[in-house]
Amino acid sequence: MTRGCFTGDHIAMTDADFIRGLPKAELHLHIEGSLEPELMFELGRRNGIDLPFKTVDEVRAAYAFSNLQDFLDIYYQGAGVLIAEQDFHDLAMAYFRRVAADGCKHVELFFDPQTHTDRGVAFATVMDGLLAGMAEAERDLGVTSSLILCFLRHLDEDAAFVTLAQAEPYLDRISGVGLDSSEVGHPPSKFARVFAAAKAKGLKLVAHAGEEGPPAYVWEALDLLHVDRIDHGNRALEDEALVKRLAAEGMTLTVCPLSNLKLCVVEDLKDHPLKRMLALGLKATLNSDDPAYFGGYLGANWTETAAALGLSRGELVTLAKNSFTGSFLPREAVAARLAEIDAYVAGVG
Repeated sequence: MTRGCFTGDHIAMTDADFIRGLPKAELHLHIEGSLEPELMFELGRRNGIDLPFKTVDEVRAAYAFSNLQDFLDIYYQGAGVLIAEQDFHDLAMAYFRRVAADGCKHVELFFDPQTHTDRGVAFATVMDGLLAGMAEAERDLGVTSSLILCFLRHLDEDAAFVTLAQAEPYLDRISGVGLDSSEVGHPPSKFARVFAAAKAKGLKLVAHAGEEGPPAYVWEALDLLHVDRIDHGNRALEDEALVKRLAAEGMTLTVCPLSNLKLCVVEDLKDHPLKRMLALGLKATLNSDDPAYFGGYLGANWTETAAALGLSRGELVTLAKNSFTGSFLPREAVAARLAEIDAYVAGVG
């Protein structure tokens, strides 16, 4: 591989080696959103499920989204091939192999149990399959991980309470709860009671807010859900007071540039607000969201965003450190990863 070079303090897109070797965590990854068309067809055949597509190319052609809802429609359709425990294991391992090659050391996986239980798949089937894949990834790839159970916000809060009750036997293996799916028209306030119940059970709290929804949704996530992390948060930049608060509180934002580009949140990656977020003192991180659908896993998000925005080596290191300090890892594990980053940077000179 031809190594790129640094021009001044800026990294060229061809210098993917530096980024690949930089230890990093992924904090915004929907495991169902890593279902590649090839695996979708394999699982469909395995489970006797007919897909509305005849070829992998047809599936990829359908990934022409103009907004979040367009994506969600095909996302839920694709997830229908996930039936058995082995399916969830295979889905997880396919993702972990890719992200390990990108230099990722830790992942906090979102999963959507309601997407599966509403189809008659047992909660235990989903959990046992994912946990088996996570254990294998840690053993064989050296990638640690934890699970964040997401409530589907287009469903009602009563359904979320049912899901939280189903999770009860597994709460020692779930690090937190989140809120995803259709944002507009489903404000965080809709789920205030179930988030309070989850917090009372000792779970961490995160929520998608400020992707397509307004800055008011970010305020609600902070003040009504009392979240520990904001997923996306792009539109927070429209509110100066909100930006100041997020910076003052050191609130982590799990930003997903290629997802934002694919869903037309930004028209050009060069217009993405990530660099501005860092300049404003916001604790931003770089993530892939739903990589099978949005054209890039963690490494692609890092390299393409670095090139488009002219991110400096210092900014890249800050993003890597943010990914660990913003994680739900124990303090000693975070310290070890930060030391690993420092050693890596010192070693490359």
